[in-house]
Amino acid sequence: MGGERAAAAQRYEWVDVARGIGIVAVVIGHVWSRGLPHTLTYSFHMPLFFLLSGYLFRPKPIVAFARSQIVWQGLSYCAFLALLVAVDTLIEGSRGGRGIFHTWPQDLGRLAFGGSKLRGPFTVFWFVPCLIFARILFNALAARFPDPLGKAWWFIAPLALAVAYLLGWATDVSPLGLLTVPMALFLLWAGAALNVIGWRGWMLWLLPPLSIAGLFFLPALNMKGGDYGWPLLSMAGAIATSLLIFRASHWGGGVLKPFSALGRASLVIMYLHVPVIHYLSYLPRPWILALATVIPLLVYYLLNLTRPTRTVFLGQPK
Repeated sequence: MGGERAAAAQRYEWVDVARGIGIVAVVIGHVWSRGLPHTLTYSFHMPLFFLLSGYLFRPKPIVAFARSQIVWQGLSYCAFLALLVAVDTLIEGSRGGRGIFHTWPQDLGRLAFGGSKLRGPFTVFWFVPCLIFARILFNALAARFPDPLGKAWWFIAPLALAVAYLLGWATDVSPLGLLTVPMALFLLWAGAALNVIGWRGWMLWLLPPLSIAGLFFLPALNMKGGDYGWPLLSMAGAIATSLLIFRASHWGGGVLKPFSALGRASLVIMYLHVPVIHYLSYLPRPWILALATVIPLLVYYLLNLTRPTRTVFLGQPK
């Protein structure tokens, strides 16, 4: 039993490490809004999270899962959104200005629309609603077609990919991040398929060239706006880089272990790092990077102290 628990802990440890590396990449990409650090991180960071979610996914009862996602993850989303509206109003008011949302009740419509209407310190709020609805859709399909390598998915996955590109070319308007749901669905499937396939030796030959191409030669991604770079190629590079990070998280052991704490706090860092960057933009970028990582990490530990804050902000009812 002890050995089984240790093996399970090790499995979860690499997941936290991979999340930690991913969230650091997200922060770097927002601290450096242009240049090589921005391009490198934007070539893979958001696909990594969708792939990892798919890799860990197990089909659940459709209605209960949808309810759980909407209620608990939706509660967390609304709580952080309300918190940041209040913080932005206080900070901008102390400077003699006005918060981003200051025309009430008209601004309630912008907040409810979310997605492409949320910018500045709220710019990352597209991600969680997109993930919620993509996971609900994926779960409903997986309940009907549980084998991600089955024939049905070889029709569904390319269809989702085609719809993603068509919508991305047609518009960048995205209520609640829903524009990105078809691509998120494809990546969830790709992660689940990887879990079934497992690591193969040939991947060590195929993935590095694809990753290098994605990092240095192909256009980067802007998933929020439905911009997926060069069709198929940029996303293939993103998937390759993400899979290599997953493998490095397995192999890294103690060297990469510090990333696991950031991985466990990745949801809070996702919500809060951009406000830290926004309000401390006058500092040198290395300082902003450190503070945009550490401050949300400390907030995560504070939220973990009580059951009400875990429930409301972290979406953990128990």
